[in-house]
Amino acid sequence: MMTNPAPPYSRLTPDTILDAIESLGLRCSGSLLALNSYENRVYQVGVEDAPPLVAKFYRPERWSEAQILEEHAFSLELAAREIPVVPPLLFQQQSLHQHAGFRFALFARRGGRVPELGDSQTLEWIGRFLGRIHALGKVQAYQTRPVLDQLSFGEEPANYLIQHAAIPPELHEVMRGVLAQALAGVQRAFARAGEFESLRLHGDCHAGNMLWTDDGPHFVDFDDSRMGPAVQDLWMLLSGSRQEQSAQLGDVLAGYEDFCDFDVRELHLVEALRTLRLIHYSAWLARRWHDPAFPAAFPWFNSQRYWEEQILSLREQIALLDEPPLWSA
Repeated sequence: MMTNPAPPYSRLTPDTILDAIESLGLRCSGSLLALNSYENRVYQVGVEDAPPLVAKFYRPERWSEAQILEEHAFSLELAAREIPVVPPLLFQQQSLHQHAGFRFALFARRGGRVPELGDSQTLEWIGRFLGRIHALGKVQAYQTRPVLDQLSFGEEPANYLIQHAAIPPELHEVMRGVLAQALAGVQRAFARAGEFESLRLHGDCHAGNMLWTDDGPHFVDFDDSRMGPAVQDLWMLLSGSRQEQSAQLGDVLAGYEDFCDFDVRELHLVEALRTLRLIHYSAWLARRWHDPAFPAAFPWFNSQRYWEEQILSLREQIALLDEPPLWSA
C-alpha cells in the first residue's frame, strides 16, 4: 500500500476551524462537532446568537477551485428554483473561502431522517424531485467537472488496485482476472445501452445523502456531482430481489417522469454502474489509506477476508451483467 508522510488534514486543528469560520465575520460559540464524513472534513459549528452551521473543509488537491465553484453554482441554481437541496451559503457573494491553506464552505444545518425506501409513496416523491434536478441538469453541461465513464470509474481504479493495493499474493492474479471479466461485462452493457444523454447529476444519490422530513426529502452533499447518465441517480434507490427492484423502479419513475423524460435504454446500465461503484470504492479506500481516518473507520479493509468478499461480489456482478435489464410495468 502506498503511504503519504503528510496526512492531508494534519494541520486542521479545532483552532484552525474556528478561526476559518470567524474570518467570515461570524462569532463562534466554541461548540464543534465532527460529522460523519471521510472524503472531506465536515463539522457542526456553534455560532453566537444564531443556529449552528455546517462547515465543509475540502480535501486538498481533490477538486480544483473551478470544479468546486461549478458544483456550488449547480446547487444554488437548484435552490433558486425551490428544489430541496442544501446549497452553500454566500458571504460577500462568495460560496468558497480559504483559510490557512484549506478551502471551505458553510451550509445551513438541516435536520431529517433517512427516507423509507421501501415505501412506494416515498420513492415516487423522491422521483419527482430527481426529475426536477435532472431537468435543470440537462440545461447546460459542466465544463470542468469530470464524466462518470468506464475509464474513470472502472479501468483506472482497477489498474490502481492491481498496482498499489495490498492484495494478498495468493489472491492477486485471481483479482486481476475477475476485474478484467467485470470490465468486459461493463463494456458489453454500455454497448447494449447505446448512445445516451449525459447530464449534471447528484452523483452519489443514496439514502444517506437524503434527509426526510414531513415536507419530503432534501438532498445534501453534491461533492460527487459530475456528468453522466440519469440512471446513476436512480439505481442506488433500488434493493432486494429483481421483482422488488422492478417495483421500486416503477415507483421512482412514476414521479420522475412528471418532470423529466427517462430513456429506458439506460436500464442496461444499472448493473454496470453497480459494478463500477464496487471497483471505484475499493480503489478509493486504497488511495486514502494514508489518511489516519480511514484505517480507523474501515479496519476490515486490506484483510484477506475483504479481498475474498470483493472477488465474490464481482463474480456475482459478472453474472448479473448479462441478464436482461430491470423493467417497470
